[in-house]
Amino acid sequence: MDTSPDQPPRPPGAGPGRRRAGRHHRDATEEGTSGRRRTALVALVVVAVTAAAALVAGLLGGTPAPTTTARALTDDEAERLAAVRVGTYRDVRAGVRVVVGTGAGRTDLVGWVDWSRPLAYLDVGGPGAGQDRGLVQATPSAVVQRPDPAAIVAPARPPLVPPGDRWRLRNPPPGRGLAGALAVLFALATDRAAPAAPLRAGGGRWLGRETLGGDPVDVLQAALWPAAAPPTAPAATAPVTTAPAAISPGSRPADDADPRWWVDRDARLRRWAGRLADGTPITVDLDRVDRPTPWPVDALGGRPGLPRAPTDEETARLGRLATRLRAGTGSATVTVTAPLGSAANLRGGGWLSWTAGVAYLSVADVDTLGRRTLRRRDRAGFARADVPVGPDTAASGPSAVPPLPLPTGAGWRLAGQPADELDTLVDAAVRAAAPTGDATTTIHVRSDRRADRPVDVFEVRRHGQRLRYWLDRSGFLHRLELRTTGGLWAQLELTPGPLPAGIVPARQKPSPPTKRG
Repeated sequence: MDTSPDQPPRPPGAGPGRRRAGRHHRDATEEGTSGRRRTALVALVVVAVTAAAALVAGLLGGTPAPTTTARALTDDEAERLAAVRVGTYRDVRAGVRVVVGTGAGRTDLVGWVDWSRPLAYLDVGGPGAGQDRGLVQATPSAVVQRPDPAAIVAPARPPLVPPGDRWRLRNPPPGRGLAGALAVLFALATDRAAPAAPLRAGGGRWLGRETLGGDPVDVLQAALWPAAAPPTAPAATAPVTTAPAAISPGSRPADDADPRWWVDRDARLRRWAGRLADGTPITVDLDRVDRPTPWPVDALGGRPGLPRAPTDEETARLGRLATRLRAGTGSATVTVTAPLGSAANLRGGGWLSWTAGVAYLSVADVDTLGRRTLRRRDRAGFARADVPVGPDTAASGPSAVPPLPLPTGAGWRLAGQPADELDTLVDAAVRAAAPTGDATTTIHVRSDRRADRPVDVFEVRRHGQRLRYWLDRSGFLHRLELRTTGGLWAQLELTPGPLPAGIVPARQKPSPPTKRG
């Protein structure tokens, strides 16, 4: 032991050996603590990853990740869920983001829905969009699409003013894909609340509470599904009214197969998740901040206006229509755009004479190559003939005009009455030059422009028909539209001009009387 007087005495247990033993003890303790911390950190990471995976799987598969055990609905929750679709209807419009399917088969739809019209306007994309890729506008009875196969995979908000060309009537398979998603969107709003008592009695349940857009929402589950609204057209022309099978709330307890509703404190729907009729998962998110008024394309009625009764000047202008059409050349070049039935897209052109009461058109379906139909309307009735054309012949444009003179050996089929709604529209265009005293209801739909001129659009309802006349300030008819049974508008564009020779048969001069000897 060191006993030098220069060294202060050490307390017991403070020798060199004790210091080393203490350091080893602290190192061992810190190492054990660090190991436990690493183990705890790994466990937390595993839990976080598992929770995130469960959340993503729940959203994609239409099943939320409940924060607590599911329970029966309270009275307040049942009342809010029963009224949630009325709240959506009263909000009138909303931005929507829809995800149908998962993985490589996922289809994304982004855009807006106006339940007051009703009208959906969407950009369709995603890796599984296929032939649905592009812009879509739809009502509960019709779907029109502007295909864009080269569009980027991720969709964006559609342009507020939709492009005016390349829109085509479509009839997607009901209950799945695009048609199924549209059925869900239109069914999320109604003007009548569902009964709350069956929901309180076990037809609904509370799954948990989440936060969407900074607002707390309750995740509720119920077999609450509206019956499909009565279609405005025959079943063959109403492809999007098919919704998932409806079960009355309370007919059985709610279970995992039922739709999920994310509902806020004001009974407003923020998110909906469920499955289509074919089992495909679908999720709909609603945005009530980005909700402009969608602008329908021409086939669905065109830009919204403020309908009103016509003024005295407008009524007088309509009354002078027959005289105005017979003035000048009394004829016009015609361009046909007619979506008919469930999926016919007719395009064509020709001529019309108001003075002779004749129309002669060549029309083809854009999806049918190698064939055209010649149509003629005169004072004797209607006639049509199918003629072959080259496979590269356009459905519209300069090559779409009918041949002159009229082919005599084309196998013309004669009829005394219109054979379809295009015949009805052509007949109405020819008869516009003949004054009529029939009782009508007329409204001014909106002001618009045609051929760089301001026009007024008038809707005339007569004998169950709805016709729209586009008149400029001079009273000339630039466009005539007919509302079809499928809920669309077929149209004839009219450009004043001379009538080619050969359309109206030349009148034969009477033979001179023979002299009697």
